[in-house]
Amino acid sequence: MPTDPDPFPLEGGCTCRAVRYRMTTRPLFVHCCHCRWCQRETGSAFALNAMVEAERVQLLQGEIELVVTPSESGKGQKIARCPHCRVALWSHYAGAGDVVCFVRVGTLDAPDHLPPDIHIFTMSKQPWVLLPPGTPAVAEYYSRAEHWPAESLERARALKASRPPAGPMAG
Repeated sequence: MPTDPDPFPLEGGCTCRAVRYRMTTRPLFVHCCHCRWCQRETGSAFALNAMVEAERVQLLQGEIELVVTPSESGKGQKIARCPHCRVALWSHYAGAGDVVCFVRVGTLDAPDHLPPDIHIFTMSKQPWVLLPPGTPAVAEYYSRAEHWPAESLERARALKASRPPAGPMAG
């Protein structure tokens, strides 16, 4: 485990190196999702996502392609992928919209700086995955108020306050 208390900014990118990005600050929260949907989407046992304000993710090189993908909620997600090697770099889920990136921790150059803050949807985790003691784990989703640090809750409040209210759609 790295010992640097504040390794930010952190940089990352895709496999072919066509796309590079920088996460300028610590994320709001990191979850390790064990739902079947994430297992299928990643081809692995879970997805490890660092939630961070989109304005704190800088595209350094290349262009991303936003691919609209179904999600278990039925609301879909937009996955930012490299248009060349197709690696998923981050997602925007319908609930948080475009203002929050769910950065795929494994695409960071130093992913070991962001272990999960919580394991979610453990009801469907693979039985051979052993969860570490001391890290919260919940059967489904969780309450932010119960699990997020105060600083992250404040950042989320500020983000919500900065969003324009939804108004009537233009015809």
